[in-house]
Amino acid sequence: MMDTNIKQLKDPEEIRQHIRNIYKKNRFMEDYFHIHIDEIHCGSVTVSLKTDPLKHNNHRGRLHGGVLAALADSVTGVTSASVGASVVTVAMTMNFIRTAKPGETIRVTSHITHNGHSTIVIEADMFDEEDHLMSNILATMMVVDRFTEIPRRWNG
Repeated sequence: MMDTNIKQLKDPEEIRQHIRNIYKKNRFMEDYFHIHIDEIHCGSVTVSLKTDPLKHNNHRGRLHGGVLAALADSVTGVTSASVGASVVTVAMTMNFIRTAKPGETIRVTSHITHNGHSTIVIEADMFDEEDHLMSNILATMMVVDRFTEIPRRWNG
C-alpha cells in the first residue's frame, strides 16, 4: 500500500513531473519501448513512440500489433496515474484501422470516461505522423492502489 502520510501535490507542473518520475522506473516503457509521455492532464494523457523497424516490425516488415497494444496499455496506466490510481488491466479492446510506416512516431491520446473507486474506463485513439487514425481503444482498469500524493481531481 502507498503511504497515506504523504502530502498531496497541488501544483499541476509538480503533479506532471511526479508522474513522469514514476514511469521513469518502468523498464518496459522506458528502456525497451522508449515510450515518451508528451502531455499529462487530470484524466487525459498523450504518449508517443518513435518506432524502430529493427525492434518493432513483424516478419513481414510491418509494425507488430503487439507493439501497438503495448503502447495502448501503457497510456492507460499513465492516464490512471493522472487521477492518483495505480491499476492493472482488466479488459482492453483495440480496433486496428490502419498501420503506420516503420520508423514513424505514433501518438496515443486518452481520456477517462469513468473514474470509480474500483474501476476506471479509458477511451484512447492512436494516430500516425500524418494524424491518420490507426486504432481506437477502450480499456477497463482495476484500481489496485492509490498514489495518495496525486489528487483524484486537479486543474491543468
